[in-house]
Amino acid sequence: MDGMTIVQPVIALTAWTMVMWFWMIATRIPAMNASGVNPDELALDPDLSLDAILPPQVQWKAHNFNHLHESPTVFYAVALALAVLHRGDGITCQLAWAYVACRVVHSLIQATINKVMLRFIAYALSTFALLGLIGYAVIAAF
Repeated sequence: MDGMTIVQPVIALTAWTMVMWFWMIATRIPAMNASGVNPDELALDPDLSLDAILPPQVQWKAHNFNHLHESPTVFYAVALALAVLHRGDGITCQLAWAYVACRVVHSLIQATINKVMLRFIAYALSTFALLGLIGYAVIAAF
């Protein structure tokens, strides 16, 4: 596919992000209704927080959804750069899939049992894969 297969894990991670969005909404809205939260009051009072109101298990999904908009943005940028450079096949694509797999595992841990050390291991492994991608991109671009 001429260096473009790396686009597949990019699309997979964006799809996973939407899975987490649906999971967050499916748990958060019922919890907000049950607790009688007024969203307008939350918007007007900087001291109010859903973290203080909703059960932690509900908020874990929201926290993970936010996490999927942090370091994955670097993944998206470097993966697309590798695709543009026609270097998105082979080892770079494998590293991209490893990154995605680690992020999915991280999400599942955070959204269910939320054991910080397990999350950290998944996060660290994803970061090593991302560093590998960045290294390949530096070599390809310079």
